[in-house]
Amino acid sequence: MAFTFKSKLPTPEEIRQELPIPAEIQEIKKQRDQEISDVITGKSNKFLVIIGPCSADNEDAVCEYISRLAKVNEQVKDEIILIPRIYTNKPRTTGDGYKGITSQPDPEKEEDFYAGLIAMRKMHIRAMTESHLTAADEMLYPENWGYVSDILSYVAIGARSVEDQQHRLTVSGFDVASGMKNPTSGDISVMLNSVYAAQQPHSFIYRGWEVQTTGNPLAHTILRGSVNQYGRSLPNYHYENLAMLMDAYAQRDLQNPACIIDANHNNSNKQFKQQIRIVKEVLHSRRQNADIHQLVKGVMIESYLVEGSQKIGNGTYGQSITDPCLGWEDSKRLIYEIVEGLH
Repeated sequence: MAFTFKSKLPTPEEIRQELPIPAEIQEIKKQRDQEISDVITGKSNKFLVIIGPCSADNEDAVCEYISRLAKVNEQVKDEIILIPRIYTNKPRTTGDGYKGITSQPDPEKEEDFYAGLIAMRKMHIRAMTESHLTAADEMLYPENWGYVSDILSYVAIGARSVEDQQHRLTVSGFDVASGMKNPTSGDISVMLNSVYAAQQPHSFIYRGWEVQTTGNPLAHTILRGSVNQYGRSLPNYHYENLAMLMDAYAQRDLQNPACIIDANHNNSNKQFKQQIRIVKEVLHSRRQNADIHQLVKGVMIESYLVEGSQKIGNGTYGQSITDPCLGWEDSKRLIYEIVEGLH
């Protein structure tokens, strides 16, 4: 037999009972979910800034980062909504590299999924309790949604998952804003097809159950750049790209046209300092065109306490062990510049 069944993990319900979210934090999440929803649907003119580490590898460092973010939030919350990135799963299939805290609570050791689920929820609950900010994560594994459905206020579907049927169907049952990234090929029709599928009701098999969803009207697009046949990064955040996406939206029957710009990945060719320039260009494009202003609802930024990245085991507190990130001072300054650039 190709599969070896090692141990049965607790159900999402059991994990949530073991580590419940306090009632006052549940209420904060409800309010935050509605505020983010109002941006996606156009009821609010606030701007979303989804910002934080490439991967949430260390509880203390992540919570310190988000507590700093909460202090900045108090000064900018009238115009932007800060959504911290707490990314707990990373796509790694070659056996090398960090797979995220849900799989590897200790980055220097092998997978421990039960300990990872506990570490993931413990970190999220601590971050929410200390900052009153609810977070974003990437849905790498659709079957894991139950473990985080009471925690997250924003979900991203990655470039390599956006064509997958199970991801699309699962998003159709979410009640939070969900961004579908363009695939690495850059084909925006694939991305828009994914948004359409996620916005429709579906019946399918999920975790051994036959389920029915109502569709997610908050599903939207994320532009993250692409790669050509030679492995070269091709950005898609420029004015012309936004205009083409706007036209493509107009040709389709989609609810709540909305787009987030991922300033890193192939848009920056992972040159993390370029995120500053990219965000400013996106804001400039919004100021030049009222329709683009309406379409582009926010940006994604990879940021941590210490700029750059390090190898696993180097031990620099608050520095990424996956993709390089902006440091705190640059990030804080950029948030204030975003507020200025909205006008």
